[in-house]
Amino acid sequence: MRMTSDELSERLLVLAVRVGNVVENLPETRLGRHIAGQLIRCGTSAAPNYEEARAAESRRDFVHKLQIALKELRETGYWLRLSIRSGILKEAQLTELLDECVQLQNITAKSIVTARRNGVQKSERPTGGDERP
Repeated sequence: MRMTSDELSERLLVLAVRVGNVVENLPETRLGRHIAGQLIRCGTSAAPNYEEARAAESRRDFVHKLQIALKELRETGYWLRLSIRSGILKEAQLTELLDECVQLQNITAKSIVTARRNGVQKSERPTGGDERP
């Protein structure tokens, strides 16, 4: 089943909301505050980065912005796992959210591979001498 860009956008938005809810439930400890700050930044940034990709000016720009969204999703997964491993939150509280984060990482990574496979058009290739072939 193929997902539309609107459906992916909605899933990323829902992830951001869910991450926000997790952050609101983190304890007011030094570690809890640190994780909260990091998690709210990365967990809410994949969606707007994806929106930027949807408005990309070229395939290169599209791939670059998707890569940023993927990095943010990976970081989100890290902070969720740290919340579990550190005992701040119980695994049962985050299992579904962590699974959704992994699914979104896989979808985004596949989109990057597909966009690269479709190739960068000649008009989009860099002309500078310091770019790698």
